[in-house]
Amino acid sequence: MNDLKNKVVVVTGASTGIGAAVAQEFGRHGASVVVHYFSSSHAAKAVADGIDATGQRAITVQGDLHHTAECEGLIAAAVAKFGRIDVLINNAGALVKRVPIVQMSDDVFDDVVNLNVRSVLMCTRYAVPHMPKGSSIINLTSVAARNGGGPGSSLYAGSKGFVSTITKGLAKELIPNQIRVNAVAPGVITTPFHEKFTTAEQLEGMRSSIPMGRFGTAQECVGAFLYLASNEMSAYVTGQIIEVNGGQYMP
Repeated sequence: MNDLKNKVVVVTGASTGIGAAVAQEFGRHGASVVVHYFSSSHAAKAVADGIDATGQRAITVQGDLHHTAECEGLIAAAVAKFGRIDVLINNAGALVKRVPIVQMSDDVFDDVVNLNVRSVLMCTRYAVPHMPKGSSIINLTSVAARNGGGPGSSLYAGSKGFVSTITKGLAKELIPNQIRVNAVAPGVITTPFHEKFTTAEQLEGMRSSIPMGRFGTAQECVGAFLYLASNEMSAYVTGQIIEVNGGQYMP
C-alpha cells in the first residue's frame, strides 16, 4: 500500500487498544500520525515515540471529545502541524458502564452519546474542510450495532448503530468532495475495553457465540483500516461496514 506513504492520519482514542495498533501501523506504512488521547498521556507518548522511531512524524494531542470545542481543537492542532488531513479515523468511544434502561440517568446518557456520537460528527465536521480529494474517513462501530449488545449495553449499541447509519449518510453527502466514508465493526477484541466492562462469565458466553472459538486482537483489526484508507486498494468502496468478528455476526 505505497499510497499511504506521506499521508496525514488523525486517529482519535489512539493511546491504547485498536486505536494504538492502527496508529502504529499507519506510521509503519509511512504516514504522519496525530495520536489523540484523553487521559493516557504516557501510553499516547509511547505510541508516538514508536512511530518516530520508524522515521515518520507523530504528535500527541489531548482532548475530551465529549465536547465540540475539543473536537475542533484536535483538528486545528493536526492542521497546524501538518497542513491537511488525508485520513480521519474516528475511533474514540466507550461503553462507559453497563446500565439497565430502568437505571439510566441523564448523565450516563450524555456521557455515552456525546463520546460515541458527538465526537464522530464534530471531528468530521471540522476535518472535512481540510481534507483534499481522495481522502478517507473511517469510523469505528461495533458488532453491538448489529445485535443490540450484551447486558446493560443497549445505549452503547444504539450509539454504535447511529455511527453505522451516519457512515452511510456521510458517504453519500461527501461524494462530491471525493471523500470516501466507511466503518470497521469489531466483534469481541481483547483490549482494555472488555477488561474494564465485561466479566469473565460474560466473556465466556461471548466466546461460545464465535465460530472461530476465540477473541480477536487489536492487530487483527488493523488491516481493515489500511484497506479502507488506501485508494490503491479501495477507491470504489464507500458507505460500507467491514465486520471483523471471527464469524460472530454474518450480515
